[in-house]
Amino acid sequence: MRLLNRAVAAALPLLPKAAVRPFARPYIAGTTVAHLMEAGEELAREGYRLALSQLGEFVTRPEEAEEAARVYREVLDEVARRSLPAYIHVKLTQLGVTFDPALCRRLVAGLLERARSRGGLFVRMDMEDSPRIDPTLSLYRELRAEWPAELGVVIQARMRRSLADAREIAPHRTPVRLCKGVYLEPHEIAYTDPEIIRENYLTLLEELLGAGCRVGIATHDEWIIYRAARIVERLGLGPEDYEFQMLHGVRPKLREIVLGAGHPVRIGVPFGPEWLPYSLRRLRKNPDILGHVVRAVFRRG
Repeated sequence: MRLLNRAVAAALPLLPKAAVRPFARPYIAGTTVAHLMEAGEELAREGYRLALSQLGEFVTRPEEAEEAARVYREVLDEVARRSLPAYIHVKLTQLGVTFDPALCRRLVAGLLERARSRGGLFVRMDMEDSPRIDPTLSLYRELRAEWPAELGVVIQARMRRSLADAREIAPHRTPVRLCKGVYLEPHEIAYTDPEIIRENYLTLLEELLGAGCRVGIATHDEWIIYRAARIVERLGLGPEDYEFQMLHGVRPKLREIVLGAGHPVRIGVPFGPEWLPYSLRRLRKNPDILGHVVRAVFRRG
């Protein structure tokens, strides 16, 4: 199956855009803020929290970064106006970190201030590939004192350094999204054995929850969900102390089970006109994701 996934992923860029669209449609809210709000309100009515993101990364011009920030300000305004249980999560490469860190800092600070002014909303900085880890954590350290309630980060269980990063973050009780990590990194800096990644995930989860951090347990791995639920139960945590997080369109039956069991669940909902390059990059970086996509396409057929 893995070889098939890789073969299909390699062929996707050769297909017409219209042929690729079915692979992305179940996972993307649409191309505009209006589409995003429509999808978000439907999920909120079903009882889900939301994490809203604008597709696009690795921009190369200041005007692209400024435009991305403008759209995110619009999203924050709409979230506040509609009283959605939502926050935004942003990629720093979409806000210019690779070519102008000062610009990126200004744009992120502006979003944090906008979030605060709209009634205490929230901004999470995504974690990207390994060259972006130090710049992201450095900016987090710069901003956390001024916006402790509005700012969150991400830790990836795949990375060997993550336990040290978690132990540095934990005393500040920063909200953390914990994920396995989608970027395939060199063995010397990242775990490659799936079972080691799983074990490291639970180690990190214990570390963060035990320190009082509010953790987004981001996974579609039912093995991890089961064990995380037992940790939550043992620690006596309430719905404001943790939540499970899943991606829009991925394993919807599992998210219904988790929600039905009484756990808070947040759905990551991406949108924007950059859905095609985003989808292709994700499939190339980790073709195993394609298995979810292919199964969904055949189920819809």
